[in-house]
Amino acid sequence: MLAEGEDYTTSLTRAKLETICMGLFYDCIDPVEECVKDSGIDKSQIHEIVLVGGSARIPKLQEMLSEFFDDKELNKTINPDEAVAYGAAVQAAILSGQGSEKTKELLFVDVTPLSLGVETTGGKMVPVIHRGAALPAKKTVVFSTGENDQ
Repeated sequence: MLAEGEDYTTSLTRAKLETICMGLFYDCIDPVEECVKDSGIDKSQIHEIVLVGGSARIPKLQEMLSEFFDDKELNKTINPDEAVAYGAAVQAAILSGQGSEKTKELLFVDVTPLSLGVETTGGKMVPVIHRGAALPAKKTVVFSTGENDQ
């Protein structure tokens, strides 16, 4: 139901849907570019691209990702709905010490996706834990008040 009891129905071609969603598709590529940049390696050194989540099924997004990685074929053998759960299960096995010989070879490092900091006088944020820092992280920084008697 759209509004005030009125129903709305329309047909949508894949081409029209892709045109409507193109901004969202580009928004999906941005974090991939940032991740590759943060890794410090060239995208040509990436051997395999595995898609996870429901959006992995969108043909235009698959095409854009393949193009970003110089027309590399994407790995579609893993169920995108189960991939995150599988990774979480592997991490749980590692953390609990219940893993197999294969999981003992793996190393997962949790990192903070954003810098964490304190807002100072003038609204400036001073980073304390920088983006990409391994977790858990601990750092002590001394700040003073901006005005007397605060």
